[in-house]
Amino acid sequence: MQVFVNGESKELSGMPSLAELITQLDLPVARIAVELNRVVVRRSDWSNTSLHDGDQIEIVHFVGGGILAADKRG
Repeated sequence: MQVFVNGESKELSGMPSLAELITQLDLPVARIAVELNRVVVRRSDWSNTSLHDGDQIEIVHFVGGGILAADKRG
């Protein structure tokens, strides 16, 4: 089966769930959001969401950041 992840073609065997794909891609589960065919899929539904040939998956990684403290040496 062929799916597209962030626009790139991926060949998958069988009919994996969205959760299985995330595991195969070794992504940090707590820091991503997933859209399947233009619909956001809740993390709690990943295991129950089967992938099909031609599916379009968009995965967004959240990146932490912050403000650097000013140098207080005087």
